[in-house]
Amino acid sequence: MTPPPPRESETVAAAPIEPPPAPDYSHRWGIGAFLLVEAVLLLSAAFISAILQPSSSNEPVSVATIVIGSILPVLIATGVALLITRLRGNGPRIDLKWSYSREDFKVGLKFGLIGLVLTTAAAMIWTKIVGEDNATSAFSALVDSRSLPIAAGIVMFLYAWLVGPICEEIIFRGLLWGALERLQWGRWTVFGLSTAVFAVSHLEPLRTSLLIVIGIPIGLARLFTGRLGASVIAHQVNNFVPALTVLLVSLGVMAP
Repeated sequence: MTPPPPRESETVAAAPIEPPPAPDYSHRWGIGAFLLVEAVLLLSAAFISAILQPSSSNEPVSVATIVIGSILPVLIATGVALLITRLRGNGPRIDLKWSYSREDFKVGLKFGLIGLVLTTAAAMIWTKIVGEDNATSAFSALVDSRSLPIAAGIVMFLYAWLVGPICEEIIFRGLLWGALERLQWGRWTVFGLSTAVFAVSHLEPLRTSLLIVIGIPIGLARLFTGRLGASVIAHQVNNFVPALTVLLVSLGVMAP
C-alpha cells in the first residue's frame, strides 16, 4: 500500500540561506602584495605631486594638479593589484571574488543605505566634537574655496562616487582581504583588520574613527556575500552624497 502524498505545507520549505563561498587559497600572493600596492600608491602620489608642483610658491595650484594628483596614483595602485592577481594568482574574478550580480546589487544597496544613515549621523556628531574647521576630508579640501571648471568638477564627482570605490575595494576588500584569508584567520578577524587598515591607510589621523564607522557596513557587505561586488555597491552608495557635495562646492553652487 503506497503512502499518501505529502501535504502541500510539507513539500514547501523555506529556501536555505546560501553561505558565502569558501575562501580560495590557491593564489601565490599575500600580505607582501598588499604592502607593495600601498608603496606604489604612496610613491606614485609623491612623484606625481613633485612633477606637477608649481615652480613658484606664489603660483596657485592648477586644476590639472588637483585632478591628476588625486586620481592617477589610485588608478596606478589598482592596476598593480590587478596585475599581481594575473601574474601570481588566478586573476581578479577568482582571487578577489569579483562579481556584479543582481544579488550583489541588492545586498550592496541595503548595506550602503544603512551605512549612509549611520555615517551621516556619525559625521554630524564627529563634526561637533572636532569642529567645522577640522571636519573636512583630504579629498574635500582639494576643492574647497575653489571653483573648478565644469569638466573637472564632473570628473571629480564621478571618481569619488563610482571609480574611487571600485579601486579602494579592489585594494582593501579584495587584495588585503584575500591576503588575510590566506593566513586562514577567521572571517570576523579578516573583516575587523581590513576595516581598520582601510581607515588608517587614508592617512587622516583625525578622521580615523569616522572612517572605521564608514568602513563597517561596506565590510559587512563583503563578509555576508563573500563577494567583492556587494562591497563595491555599498561603497558607491555611501560615497554618493559626499561626492555630490564636492561637485556642488567645486562648481560654486554650494558654499564650502
